[in-house]
Amino acid sequence: MSRPEFDGFSGSYEDLLRDPIRDRFSGRESAFFHLRKRDLIREFFRGRRMDASRLHYLDAGCGKGELLNLLRDDFLRAAGCDVSAEMMRAIQTVETRVQKDPLTIPFPDAEFDFITAVCVYHHIPPSARPAFTAEICRTLKSGGIFCLIEHNPLNPVTRLIVGRAPVDAGAVLLGGAEARRLAQAAGLTPIHRPYFLFFPQRLYRACGGIERALGSLPLGGQYALFARKP
Repeated sequence: MSRPEFDGFSGSYEDLLRDPIRDRFSGRESAFFHLRKRDLIREFFRGRRMDASRLHYLDAGCGKGELLNLLRDDFLRAAGCDVSAEMMRAIQTVETRVQKDPLTIPFPDAEFDFITAVCVYHHIPPSARPAFTAEICRTLKSGGIFCLIEHNPLNPVTRLIVGRAPVDAGAVLLGGAEARRLAQAAGLTPIHRPYFLFFPQRLYRACGGIERALGSLPLGGQYALFARKP
């Protein structure tokens, strides 16, 4: 999807995401989805005893900065980039840069220790995904971690919601196996791929431990791929 399309969506983005099934899963607000991603990332760092407070973090395709704002205080430095300047107007206290070329990250080589791309890849044509992944690798430091989070195409409910969302018109979902191959082709080493969003918000508090135990099953609504740059 191009910059003008996202600029046009910026004023009504949350409304355009609304779906009866999605709203039953998360409630009327989408904060649950962002909080689950934040918690998943925090669990990754805690599980490996990595001190995020010393690291530089970039959210590539940050949109309105929901995840970026949730994680910014966890890191020494946080920044975001996106194709849409209008979407990023909502971000007030974090450094942001516009991607003038959707496939180019507007930061120098080896700038970041940790990079996320959250629900970005399904907007990128499959033929262009290797180039974007190579850009991610270029801007990562040696030993840095890339976290790709995407909708799970093996989940039929996810496919239904994405298929009728105006903001996802023309989207091509990225499966977990393909995400792994993209990372490897870019020179990254996949180290962890949990599936999540098995339970709706009203059940998650009671079933969070069960969801973590189910993380290896490719049935959750979304998945995360963590990969390290050698």
